[in-house]
Amino acid sequence: MEKIALILNNGCRNMVINEKSIKRLEKIGEVVINNGGTDKESVKKVIAGATIAVTSWGNEAIDEDILEVCPDLKLVIHAAGSVKPIVSDALWEKGIRVCSAANVLSTGVSETALGFTIAASKNFFTLNENIHNGGWAEGKENIRELYDLTIGVVSGGWAGRHYIELMHAFNVDIILYDPFVSEEKAVEMGARKVTFEELLKTSDIISIHAPSIPETYHMFNKETLAMMKKDAVLINTARGSLIDEQALYEHMKAGNLKYACLDVTDPEPPAVDHPLRSIRNCIMTPHLAGQANNGLKKIGQHVCEEIERVLAGQKTMCEVTKEMLAKMA
Repeated sequence: MEKIALILNNGCRNMVINEKSIKRLEKIGEVVINNGGTDKESVKKVIAGATIAVTSWGNEAIDEDILEVCPDLKLVIHAAGSVKPIVSDALWEKGIRVCSAANVLSTGVSETALGFTIAASKNFFTLNENIHNGGWAEGKENIRELYDLTIGVVSGGWAGRHYIELMHAFNVDIILYDPFVSEEKAVEMGARKVTFEELLKTSDIISIHAPSIPETYHMFNKETLAMMKKDAVLINTARGSLIDEQALYEHMKAGNLKYACLDVTDPEPPAVDHPLRSIRNCIMTPHLAGQANNGLKKIGQHVCEEIERVLAGQKTMCEVTKEMLAKMA
């Protein structure tokens, strides 16, 4: 019989795992719930003797010290995105499998990016402001339909792939920049692989879905922003570190870009006097693109399904290996 340790804290557990998911887990094995904190001693009490552990935001690495109390641990399901905070060398060395919920979170991210795409193309933001200020149709001439436009997607990870799928509903040309994706794989996704420079120069809308790794830090900077079309739309639902925000501010202050739609900044939240707050066509939201509120319960469902797949010997949906970490968020 499996022993499933839910070592995530109370707040996270209540957000992502509902009673329905708990009952589903109880059909798999004994479920032990962490009613304490995520400090090492509290975690060790809950994970002791476990064969499966469920982590989430707020959990720290499952290291050698913790693993000593659960020698039969074979699977860790991270009920969140990046697994980097919870993995350790000891975990990999013992051959313990690790899965995340990045695929679940990515649907909310890509759907938010689609919302920005439609709203920016239709010029919703400016038109709404004009109407509230007593106007009516001023700015309507700047509306563009999602037809015969070039959509540039940066990274073909979970969110990028789903965004591409969503964009297939429109008559647009989809191009992809991702050094880790082959031309053949890009075609399978429904996009055409291009260089970063070509994507910058030809895209009407650019949606960023790249991970925050050293290679992507400030990939949108003074030089690369200058390559974009003057009336392009830049969407970032990935990580704030991918954009040099001072460079973006100066670029937009000079009259470039139709919109920048940012769900993420670096740091978060941005300072009260952050210069981008003064740019009217810089649309900012408080990092809400991933699953939010009721949508977070999808993560609990995914946890159950992933455990069931592993125990049945089936292919996992979102397994992570040590080799994958270097190119992941």
